[in-house]
Amino acid sequence: MAKLEVKNTDNKKAGSIDLSADVFEADVKPHLFHAEVRRQLAARHTGTHSSKNRASVSGGGAKPWKQKGTGRARQGTTRAAQWKGGGSVFGPVPRGYDHKIPKKMRKAALRGALSMRLQEDALTVIDGELVDEIKTKALLALLNTLGLSDNSVLILSDGENEKLELSAQNIPNVNVLRVEGINVMDVLRHEKIVIMKTAVELIEHRLGASA
Repeated sequence: MAKLEVKNTDNKKAGSIDLSADVFEADVKPHLFHAEVRRQLAARHTGTHSSKNRASVSGGGAKPWKQKGTGRARQGTTRAAQWKGGGSVFGPVPRGYDHKIPKKMRKAALRGALSMRLQEDALTVIDGELVDEIKTKALLALLNTLGLSDNSVLILSDGENEKLELSAQNIPNVNVLRVEGINVMDVLRHEKIVIMKTAVELIEHRLGASA
């Protein structure tokens, strides 16, 4: 079981916390990261691309000319693809790109991502409220105190926290996620992760071996 130092908002030691080995000392498997990030990106793909086939374009109700005797190639309709304004053949149609991977694989990928971040000394556990009011300057000051002002930061909160979420809204490279929204791609793409102490138990409950 890993032990991590807990800090307060003044960046001073405020105790320590035992982290679940199931969640924060899991095997790091890059192929699971790839599978889960690919799934997340695919789910974001809107798939609204479209084109008109020969049934969708206007015109072409009659043959352009008779079948024989004109010296020209036979044509059945001006809606065909070779005609200007004709329909597309095998063109793109609206569709979904999302696909599923087993829930166990998704959880294993997230455990591995958190474990890798712990190994990289990129996790910071904070005890107490990060901001007392909706104020971007207050959150920037906190990040500066923690020595994270030059990093991209993911903040994991224990639930709805309007003050924190709105304070971070206009700060580039700083994102706030509630525990229920934690995901592999955000864990991997941020350089540092700040976890509220009250959120640690919720993360372990969600990702533990018995979950």
